[in-house]
Order: sequence, then structure tokens, then C-alpha cells
Amino acid sequence: MDILFGSVTGTAENVARNAAKMARARGHEVRITELDEISMEELAEMKDLLVFIATYGEGEMPFNAEVFWDELEITGQTLEGLNYGVLALGDTAYEQFCQAGRDIDEKLEELGANRRIERVDCDLNYEKVAEAWIDRAIPVLDGAAPSTASAQVIEPEPKKWSRANPFSAKIVENTVLSGEGSTKQINHVSLDISGSDLTYQAGDSIAVIPKNSPNLVEAMLDRLSAKADDIIEGYDLPLGDLLTSKFEILTPPDDLIIGVADVVQNDEIKDAVDGQKRSKIDAYRWSRDVIDLLNVDPRLEVGSGILLSLLQPLQHRAYSIASSPVIHPERIDLTVAAVRWQSDGRDYNGVCSTMLTDLMPVGESVDMFMVPNKRFRLPEDPDTTTIMIGPGTGIAPFIAFLDERRANEAKGENWLFFGDRNEATDFIYEGRLKGLQADGYLHHLHTAFSRDGDEKVYVQHRMREEGAALFGAMEQGAVLYLCGDAKRMAPDVEAALLYVIAEHGGVSEKDAERYLSDMRRSGRYLKDVY
Repeated sequence: MDILFGSVTGTAENVARNAAKMARARGHEVRITELDEISMEELAEMKDLLVFIATYGEGEMPFNAEVFWDELEITGQTLEGLNYGVLALGDTAYEQFCQAGRDIDEKLEELGANRRIERVDCDLNYEKVAEAWIDRAIPVLDGAAPSTASAQVIEPEPKKWSRANPFSAKIVENTVLSGEGSTKQINHVSLDISGSDLTYQAGDSIAVIPKNSPNLVEAMLDRLSAKADDIIEGYDLPLGDLLTSKFEILTPPDDLIIGVADVVQNDEIKDAVDGQKRSKIDAYRWSRDVIDLLNVDPRLEVGSGILLSLLQPLQHRAYSIASSPVIHPERIDLTVAAVRWQSDGRDYNGVCSTMLTDLMPVGESVDMFMVPNKRFRLPEDPDTTTIMIGPGTGIAPFIAFLDERRANEAKGENWLFFGDRNEATDFIYEGRLKGLQADGYLHHLHTAFSRDGDEKVYVQHRMREEGAALFGAMEQGAVLYLCGDAKRMAPDVEAALLYVIAEHGGVSEKDAERYLSDMRRSGRYLKDVY
């Protein structure tokens, strides 16, 4: 039996490894590996397969499944001899819930593989659902007869630090990068990982395990007419601790929205859940938190236990690392934008971002674990040109890349396209970038500050302006990197890339798409979008 996984923060990998243990305990021989490690030829030779895959960003494949998916889409292999099942993991707060798992499941069937167990799409409360699915899946796969081999299977050592066992990293620097008068706040946060045995590479991320703000927790307790030390049946922590560190109380989940709609008289919320269409529920959820939802009818009384049963677990947040281990092996730098908004007279704060920027001064510690990104690495050949596109906080991994290229005296050219609102207040890391230019390690710096002129100018406009030189560098083997917002920025940048390729390569739109797809398959177009 083969078990393949595509994982972002390690959840899908952990579930896959648990499945391998269950199968081996029943006497099956099992091979487990990342999806990207498998060729189409190897896939065609498999007989029995379980796939565990998380969805990344807005319906994207995780970093260690991108190559597999690209090859699967174009393969000429038939998979008629393959029996399979897919377990998808995701978050219903995203429109493209479990899209990566859906795509792989449907493509395997299209190529002739035999789906032996129906796919299950797991939300954040995945543990029991996943375990039950694995228990059903193992015995139904044809050919997965118990092994007679006597060799003992040695499980790899578990990770010392993980989501279940995070490392507590002390904050050693927390400074504001954005200038006075900026419309937003961006901080540079440094974490001390000395003594942890944690290692990282430029391009990796970390996951920070947040806590809800004390003010929000207090407001929630007031709304429930409850106390922090209340004990709720079925839970081993007091209510205040549960609301602080265990449950998501900012973003209301689908189940709570639907539940409230069932018991209140309110046309807006009832219209939002009519037909349970994702777009309508998402539009209603936008800018509201759980307290807003309960206050649709101020007379609505909800027991603390009932509310907890409808909430989602509080999830970790991933941040790209803005430092290089070549320079700082025992320190991790982050670039954090505080998320804030106002609606109907209330102030709202992002859970993790404002915890880091506002509530965690130097000396405080945050729980975290590593999120390696093997598909977002500097080129092995230091003479290779790198083209980095990272507006806003998307610049974070490129600060790490540039520092490492300078430390290693890499000879290849470095391009950076960076943008934000106003140059005077939002040109974060300006001094470092200008220093890299002066030292000869940042050869092309193209900036776009959208609010400084009569017309809004973004990085994609600068890319079109530099199209001829940009395409020339791509033709010479440059590696292209994109980091930042997946929903708006990334599609606009990709459209600009396709324009540049078609315009300066003299090819059709379809050929430009094929050109960019070939770059992605060959590891020369790498994305870290969220």
C-alpha cells in the first residue's frame, strides 16, 4: 500500500503517518512519501493508494504537491490498475474548501483509477472524521492483503517541536517598520530559537499559535453572562481559558451562522443562509465577529456549552521568515502587518497579527513551530538570476534571500519588484534595500506606490514597463518568485507575466500559458501566496 501526502503546516502529513501506523499494525506493508517525490511512471505502477492532502491559500496545491499536480494534469499515463481513496483537509472559512483534494480525486478517476472509498472533506475539527475514514479505507483497498514479511518497520523519530508540542520562542526585537502617518502598521518581529535545535532555510515559514485578545474574551464572557472560571461539561479548562486559547471567536463559522439564522427573526441573516451558498455566507460573515452574530437579536440567550460546540478550533497562523540562517541561525525574523478594521462603530483586530504587534513586547514568548517550504528555495547555482515579486509583507522571504545571496557572495543578478501605498511611510526595509544596491547585490529595484500619484500603480504595471528586460532574464534561465496576497495580487501579477511573455516572446496567449507552466514544472516559477 502507498500513502502519499501534500501538506502545508504538517497536519496532512501527520494524518498520513497515523494512517501508515494503523495499516502496519494490521500487517500491511506501507510506503509513505510526499506527492512531489512520485513520478507518473511510479504512480502508474501502484496498486493501492491513499492520498492525504491539504488545500493552500485560495484552492491551491500545497508546496509539496505542485509538481505532482502539474504532471498529473498533462500525463498520458492510464491508471486503470490503481485503487485509491482521497482524504482532503481544509477550512470552510475559505471559498475553495478542500479544492486540492477534490481536484486530485477527480483527476485520478478521470485517468481510469478505481475510487474504492468516497472522498471525505475535513474541516478544522478533523481528528475523529479522519480516523474513522482511515479505519474504513484500509480494508477496502483491493490487493492490500496482510503482509507475511517479518521485517520490523521503523517509524521515523517524531518531530521535537510541532503543532501539538510548540516551541516557546522569546521575542528579542519588536519594532515598527511603517512610518508616522501610514494608514497601516507593519512590525519587524525577531524570535530567539537558541537551544531549540530548530533549523530553517531561507524560504521557510513558521506557524504562530495565537491567543485571542483579553478584551475580546472579556466581551464574549459579558455577552454570555458567564465568568472566566466557569467549568463547562466536557471540557477540562475553565471557560476563560477555552475562549482565550482554544476557540476561534473572531470569525464566526458556518454552523453558528446557520444556527443563529434558525432561531432569530432577521431577514438579512436568513437570506445569507438561504440555500447555504458559499458566496452569500462569506459576504455576511465579512467584517463580523461572533459577538456581532449573537447580537443579531440582543435577547438571544446561548449557553456556553452550546456555543463552544459550534465554534471552530483556534488555528495557527503562518508567517514567511525574513531572515537567513546563514547569518542568523538562532533567530527568526518576521514581517507582520497588523490587521485592523472598523464596522458599525466597533473596532476589530486580527487575532495573531495584533497579538504580535500590540501585545507581545520584547521579553514575551510566543508558541511556534516550523513550516518548511521545499518548493520556495534559492537556486542551487549561485550564478542564477533571481526575480522576486513581493509587494507589502510579501517582501519578507526576499529580505532573507537577498541577505543570504550577499553572505554567500552569489554572482547571479537579483531583481525585486516591491510596492505598497505611499513611499514616504510604507517603503519598509528601504535602508536595507538601498544598502544591498550599494553593495552590488540588488541589481534591479522596481517600486510601485499606488497612492502617490493621480493613478494607482502596482507592481504588475512596473513588470509590464520592464517587460523586455524581464523576459530576457527569463529566457536566460532566471528563477521567478512570487510572494503575497493570493486573492488579488497573485492573479494580477500572473496576468502581467503572461502579457510580458506573449508580447516580448512573440507568442500567443496559449503559448504564454504553456511557457509559464513549463517554468513552474521545472522549478523556475515558485509561489508562496496566502
